[in-house]
Formats: sequence, C-alpha cells, structure tokens
Amino acid sequence: MSRLSEILERWEPVIGLEVHVQLSTRSKIFCGCSTAFGAPANSHTCPTCLGLPGALPVFNLRVAEMAAALGLALGCEVRERSVWARKNYFYADLPKGYQISQFAEPICEHGALRFFVDGDEGEEVRVAEASIVRIHMEEDAGKSVHDGGGGHSRVDLNRAGVPLLEVVSAPDLRSPEEAAGYLKALRSIVRYLGISDGNMQEGSLRCDANVSLRPRGERALGTRAEVKNLNSFRFVAKAITHEILRQAELLEEGGVVEQETRLYDSERDETRTMRSKEEAEDYRYFPDPDLPPLHLDAALLERARARLTELPVQRAERWVAEHGLSVEDARTLSNERGVAEYFEAAVQAFDGPGAVPAKWIVGEVLRELGERNASIEALGLAPDRLAELMALVEADTISSSAGKQVFAALLGNEKRPRELVAELGLEQVSDSGALEAVVAQVIRDFPDQAATYRGGKKGILAFLMGQVMKASGGKANPKLASEALRQKLEEE
Repeated sequence: MSRLSEILERWEPVIGLEVHVQLSTRSKIFCGCSTAFGAPANSHTCPTCLGLPGALPVFNLRVAEMAAALGLALGCEVRERSVWARKNYFYADLPKGYQISQFAEPICEHGALRFFVDGDEGEEVRVAEASIVRIHMEEDAGKSVHDGGGGHSRVDLNRAGVPLLEVVSAPDLRSPEEAAGYLKALRSIVRYLGISDGNMQEGSLRCDANVSLRPRGERALGTRAEVKNLNSFRFVAKAITHEILRQAELLEEGGVVEQETRLYDSERDETRTMRSKEEAEDYRYFPDPDLPPLHLDAALLERARARLTELPVQRAERWVAEHGLSVEDARTLSNERGVAEYFEAAVQAFDGPGAVPAKWIVGEVLRELGERNASIEALGLAPDRLAELMALVEADTISSSAGKQVFAALLGNEKRPRELVAELGLEQVSDSGALEAVVAQVIRDFPDQAATYRGGKKGILAFLMGQVMKASGGKANPKLASEALRQKLEEE
C-alpha cells in the first residue's frame, strides 16, 4: 500500500479549485492593446494597462459574451446586472496597486461541472460532479521575470489587462485524480465554446488549489492551504498529493496547518510557503468608481447562447448508450470538439455500428494526428471517405492491414478508397477456387508441417496460414483461407 493510500484511510482531503481562464479576445479587457502571446516585453501596453494617472478603462463587451456562454454551459445563473470591484494589493507587476475584478455581484453563480475521473488500478473511468460557486471577470496582472544569475527582476506588462474568467468550485473534490479530471473537463469545455485555447504552457489556463484534511467521518472542514499557479494536469495532481502528505504528517505529529499560500516546485516535487493567506477583507474590495454596473442585454445573451453545444461528458454518455462504445473510447473521442464532430459525421456516413468508426478514429486517426501534432482539420481525409474505407474492410473487400495502407495513402489527396485499392492491388482474394489452389500448393510445399498438424499439433496452423498469405501476396481473405486450409488438411 502506498503512503498516500495509507493516509487516505484515516484522512479525507477536501479540495476546491480556482481556475483562471484567459479568453481568446484580440484586445484586452479595458483597452485596445493586443493580447497576442510572445511579443517583445512591454510592447503591448498603453496608459490604461500601465496604470498611468488619468487613464480610464473601457470595457470589452466580448468578454461578457464569453463569460455568459461559459455560465450557461455550466448551468449557472447569469446575472443581467453585475458589478466591478477593485481588489487592492501591492505587487511589482500590478502597476495600479489594484486589480479590476468582481466580488459581491459576479456575472455567474451556482452551476455544476460534470467530469471524468480515472479509476484506481482495476477500476473503470467514472463520472463525478462538482458545484461551481461563481464565475467572475477580471484583468490579469503583469509578469515578473527573474534573472537567477544576476539577482535582478524585471516586469513585463504585456499580460496586464488580458481578460480572465475565474471559475471557483465548491470544496467538492476528494482526490488528486478528481482535481485533474475537473480541470481537464473545464479546459475541454472552454475550447468547445471557442472562448479560450486552454494552452496551459502559455498560461491560458492556470489553477490554484485549496487543500485541507479532516478525519474520516467528520464534517467540519480543516484549515486549508492554497497552492498557486499550477499549469499542467500532472502538476495539479502531484502538488495536491504532496500537500495531502505534508498536512497529514503535520497533523499526526500534533502540529497545526497554517492558512497560507504555497508554491509548487516541480523539480523537487514539493510545496513551499509563499505568503500568509489573505482573506477578502485584506483586499479591501469596493465598487470601481470608473466603471458602472454591467447590464447584459438580450442581444448579448443570444450571442452567448449561440456558442453552446452538447458538452463532452454528455456527448460521451450518449455515445455509450447509442453506439455501445467503452467509456474510455467515448471520453477520448469527445475531448476535442473537432474530433467529436468528425466522429459523428463518420457515423452518419457509415452504414454500420458506431463502434467501427470509433475504432478507426481512436486507432488510426488520432495516432496520425499525434505524430503530426496537428488538429483534425489538418488531417486531409473527409469523414465520408473514411466511411467508404471502413465499408471495404467490413465487407472483406480488403483486409484490415490493407485498410491501414489505404488509410495512409488517402491522406493529402482527394482519391476515393476504391480507386486506391485498385491502384495498389490490395483487393482480397475471396474466390474459393483460387484460395483452394493456393492452399493445395502450400501443403505440397510444406509436407512436414502439414503432417505435424495432422498429428495433433494444431499450433502449426499459424505457420501454414502465414505461408498461404505469403503465396497470395497478402491478398487472401484470411477468414476464408483459414477455413480452406483447415478443411484441406483434415481431408487428407
């Protein structure tokens, strides 16, 4: 039993996540500066995002549209009236000395997120749910760049003013695996809606995890520690695991967990103290005097609703019921909207069970995309052509291995599968007379092996089948050839 498993027998983790989603707008939330990633330091700035005296914010309404879309997708109450607040704190990359955010009246409240959780060893993937407390809009701060060798720090304010949604969960999560599953699901949803690229390496999705422990069976919450700025699914799970181990060891030695903010060091796989944890009153929130309350009109809400689609978990559950897919395959196919829509188009074009397109897409299509590091749109194979290829394999016109050859040949051109089968000479031999002739020749060429089979050592059949396939140039229908070979051997 692992150390974590042993601890979880005595202690129950209570985990809540605060996820910052950077929105895919072209300009910042309160000015016209570009949000493009990777520009030279401080090149996407203006008096507003530099916090210069006299500069005033002008709200980008596209941010509210995207926030409302996410709220609707998560079943939240979307407020027609929400209020901007100033969150006051000092940090070198926050030039105004406050962050424009929302506090008492956020744009969205009271929703829920359903997500997949990887099972423990031997257990299947399951679906869980966590409540969403709130979604609010805010501006990002700048970025401090530390020179480890010279001991200097610099500030890049390109990111200052980039629009964020903060999605705050209730403390409903109970394991590192649930936290990772929740974050994966949220990333998938914001990408489905087209409101964020969810690129964690570039900081488009960042997560703070609040972690506490309580003895098994108790309902009172323990003191929580917040682990800041986790930027990968793996690091979220590892940081929470470390924090569970740290707090359990501290509590079992008679110590007390301090409410604080901690950072995760991925190289050492440990968390360490950053600062004492602030409460809401420490930020001295008050309504921003430069921005009136935000009122959402019917047109904006209609644009937000137009972004909605069937969400990944719901899609996957429907496919399990309708097509008999495994939960794992359904999860894989539903994760990206482009792949999900490609699968559904392939099912529509294919006259057969949905499990067949699922097998080809999970196996061949996603493998190809992974090797290219490309999206489904760059595949160069329309779903109807894949459906035609699958039909040829299912009808035994070509073998499954020949089907993979045709699949590779189809990429990047507009030829039809039947045309390529003819060009490559891959059509299976299913004519009984032709197969019997090949089988008879193989038995004549390998009399000792044929005698071994007749003597009761049936495993030699695989060798003889290999010779049949070789003699036919790989074109023999394996099922019919195997039957013909067995029949011929047993006749003699």
